[in-house]
Amino acid sequence: MADEQAARGAAPAGRVSAATGAEQAAALVGALTARGETVAAAESLTAGLVCATLARVPGASAALRGGLVVYATELKAALAGVDPGLLAEHGAVHPEVAAQLAEGARDRCGATWGLGLTGVAGPSAQDGVEPGTVHVGLAGPGTRTVRTLALTGDRDLIRTESVLAAFALLGEHLT
Repeated sequence: MADEQAARGAAPAGRVSAATGAEQAAALVGALTARGETVAAAESLTAGLVCATLARVPGASAALRGGLVVYATELKAALAGVDPGLLAEHGAVHPEVAAQLAEGARDRCGATWGLGLTGVAGPSAQDGVEPGTVHVGLAGPGTRTVRTLALTGDRDLIRTESVLAAFALLGEHLT
C-alpha cells in the first residue's frame, strides 16, 4: 500500500473559477470511465460538494457511485465506519479520520476509489483546529493516502479549494 503523506499548502490568491472545478470533474469522469473505475466520497466540510460537482458532468453515472454527507461527528462512525475511539481521542478533523472516511466511502458504495474530506471551513476554530485546516483522504487499489492542507479564505473558498484538492489527489493516482 502507498504510504501516508501530508502536504501543506495555501490556497491561491483570489477566487477559483467554477470552470476550474468543472474542468477537473470532467477530466476525472473521463479518466475513470475509460479505466472502467468508479469513485465515491464521504464528505464532512464539503457537505456533498464533491459529488455534486462530479454529477454535473454528462455521463457521470458511469464513474460516480455515490456519497455520504457526514457533517455530524457521530455520522462519521455510523455511516462511514470511522473508528469511534479515534473520533473521541482526536476529534473529527484529523488525517486518520480522512483516511477512514475514504475507506468507508469506497467500501459502502462499492467503488474503486474513495475520497474522504474533513476540515474546518471557519470562520471559527473547531475543537482547537484552525479554520482552513483540511484533510483529504484517498483509498483505492494499493492506495491509502492523506493530504493535509492549510487553506485561507472564507468558507466558500475553503470548501471549493477542498474539492479541487480532492480532485487533484485522485487525478494523480489515475495517470
